[in-house]
Amino acid sequence: MADIRRRSMMPPPSENYAGRSGIPQAVPSTIKKPVANVRMSLAGPALRAPYQTPGPSHNPRQSMMRSQNANPLLQSTTKSNYGRTPLNSSTRRGSIWAAGGNVAPSGTQTLKDTRPLRDRQYQTKMRQEILSYLQGAGFEISMASLANITGKDFRAIFDFLVLTLDPSHPLGQSARLEDEFVPALKALRYPFSHQIDNKWLAAPASMHSWPSLLGVLHWLVEMCKLREDYINSGHPTLQNPADIPEEFDDPFDHRGLAFDYFDQAYTVWLDLIDDFVEPNQYLEDRYTRKNESVQTDLEELTKKFNQAKAELHKLQSSTAPVSKLQNENGLLTADSEKFQKILQQYEGRKKKLIDTIAYEKAELATGAAHLEQLKQEHARLSEVVKEQNLTPEEVIRMNTDHETLSRNLEDLKQKVAETHKVVMNLEVNVTNRAEAAEEALDAYTNMLSSLELFPPLPPPFQDVDLTLELNTAASNPQLLLSGADIRKVIKTTLSGVAESKRSERASLESERIKVDNELDQLTLECENVEEEIGELERKVIVLGEQAEDLRDAAQREANVANAEATRLERELAHARTAALANGMGVKSRLQALQFDYNEKMEKISRLKEETVRAIIKNSHDIAMFKEEVSRHLRELREFAEAG
Repeated sequence: MADIRRRSMMPPPSENYAGRSGIPQAVPSTIKKPVANVRMSLAGPALRAPYQTPGPSHNPRQSMMRSQNANPLLQSTTKSNYGRTPLNSSTRRGSIWAAGGNVAPSGTQTLKDTRPLRDRQYQTKMRQEILSYLQGAGFEISMASLANITGKDFRAIFDFLVLTLDPSHPLGQSARLEDEFVPALKALRYPFSHQIDNKWLAAPASMHSWPSLLGVLHWLVEMCKLREDYINSGHPTLQNPADIPEEFDDPFDHRGLAFDYFDQAYTVWLDLIDDFVEPNQYLEDRYTRKNESVQTDLEELTKKFNQAKAELHKLQSSTAPVSKLQNENGLLTADSEKFQKILQQYEGRKKKLIDTIAYEKAELATGAAHLEQLKQEHARLSEVVKEQNLTPEEVIRMNTDHETLSRNLEDLKQKVAETHKVVMNLEVNVTNRAEAAEEALDAYTNMLSSLELFPPLPPPFQDVDLTLELNTAASNPQLLLSGADIRKVIKTTLSGVAESKRSERASLESERIKVDNELDQLTLECENVEEEIGELERKVIVLGEQAEDLRDAAQREANVANAEATRLERELAHARTAALANGMGVKSRLQALQFDYNEKMEKISRLKEETVRAIIKNSHDIAMFKEEVSRHLRELREFAEAG
């Protein structure tokens, strides 16, 4: 009896479906032809697997949805029955990668392999890592086989690594390796597949092909390690329901449960059952377990809320003790301030008493020492008096004289100390003022250097020396400043230099006016030449119109008119050439004069600003220097007179 089959409600996916998924698609030639009356997908094939042509089955249905698992490392290893039409038990599931060679390049730029593949040490390292991984994965291989690899061993290693990365990749054992090698690398997104030559596979251990092929195997091993680490990492993006905790908030955990639900529902639907009771119950139980702790926390919070609400109602119904507490707080605050003030007073008194006691103790110790010294002095003087046989009146007189002399000596010592202190202050003032005078003199010297006024000066000041020197070690105030007289020589010379600069500026201004006049004349000449050119052009236009009228009016005089027109055009060209030549010469001269005028104006402005600025600055500095020197000399004179 024929199987009951359902037809598709939508047309099959178009041929350009691979362009939507971003994964190159190709239908393997080993898949059987489709059987009629098969229930097809309502939304096209899954995005994570190539389009598979369904084979014979008892309950053939195809997917109504595309897979939402967009993880490229899991698309051929997790859900083996999702996203494709079930085939016979003997038919292997198709790979996520295209088997054909029409894989479009991933980008427009060609990547260059930067690995040192021809380095011996790097090759040894890659062989060791490949050997370690293959032996750890259960693939029997030796280092000698890798060092001198054969085509058979290379294909076995390549097939093992490719199937480890993608167990559903369509590798045919009967197909030639040259036909499957580069397409498989492109399907696995090997970045340097464009540099692989299929001719290398004939002798993979050769010196020119083995480094690149070894780099391919090493890259595949690294990808296998990365895939294993990712699968064993337990990351939420794996969307494995067994790894999802009881309580979760990660969006990937929700997607994992949704994916598992779709898987179970899809399996039930493929069995021609449209009621998804078990998947719905499982999903409800899963989210119920997730919400148990949340519900418990909610009940506890509700209980606490009710208690707090009851306590709030109790507080609101009773009289508020805020006013009493505020009054008590005010009294306590006032008492605290009073106690603080009293404590501060007692602390001050305590410090004063401690200082007074310490001072009195020091005074007592000093008085005791002084008393002891006086007793000793009295005993000594008594012995001296006994030896000298002096009368009491003589002793009293000697004591009086001694006290008087002692007071005079103390007064003189005090005056000497005050005088020494005044002298020290005056020395400090003299030193500071000498430094200020030296700084002013250095500024004056720098100004002379910047203005180029060092000797020899330009005539008629070639015999004048504007430099000044300060001799702070001179004993005579008149010799402190050496050089020409500031008032009679330096100031007069600077005034003369300023006057010469003003004269030079006036001459430059006159020259500028002259250049302006010449420029105006040349401009007028240019305008006249342009008017002449315009007149000639108008004459040419009139002559052309006359020639056209003569041609139209008199055909019989065509030759004469043509000759006349030729002659007129020749004269016109000559006149235009002469006019253009005259105009270009005048314009060139005008531009040269304009450039010369602009340069001279800039020079005049610059010289004017520099001269005025230098004169003003020099005059101010000289006046300040003179005033400072005069003040220093006056203070020195007063100090000398006072001493």
